[in-house]
Amino acid sequence: MSTLQQELPDEDATASFAAKVAGAVDDGAVIYLHGDLGAGKTSFARAFLRALGVGERVKSPTYSLVESYGLDAGRLNARTAWHLDLYRIADPGELEWLGLDALADPTALVLVEWPERGAGALPAPDLQIDLAYAGTGRVVQVAARSPRGTRLLARLPASS
Repeated sequence: MSTLQQELPDEDATASFAAKVAGAVDDGAVIYLHGDLGAGKTSFARAFLRALGVGERVKSPTYSLVESYGLDAGRLNARTAWHLDLYRIADPGELEWLGLDALADPTALVLVEWPERGAGALPAPDLQIDLAYAGTGRVVQVAARSPRGTRLLARLPASS
């Protein structure tokens, strides 16, 4: 599948890139966020959700595991964005009690940090975003993992 790689020298660049990804989304999508602790997954998710018009405080779901946000019906076909942080999950079976059936809705917009910890219990990704340290900044690699992901990736500029 297609990929895009870009340098992100600082947090502002990460926020700008997240806004570009958000601008490419016009419907539901499942986006997996990979990276070491502190690599910028939550910063990316916050900027992405703000770019979609989430006006309320975007909290890290590290302890709650999942946060949901209503989306502006005029901007997207998706009505709800789900932000999951599975860092504290030891076994994918633990997700069963969260009642995440809504994530299977094709119009749901889902961002998942640490998706490998929910393997088999999550919907398949449309985009996989890998954030990694690169000196004092970060490098991001975006890979399409579905036909919808390929369409989203094609809407992103090759560089900022």
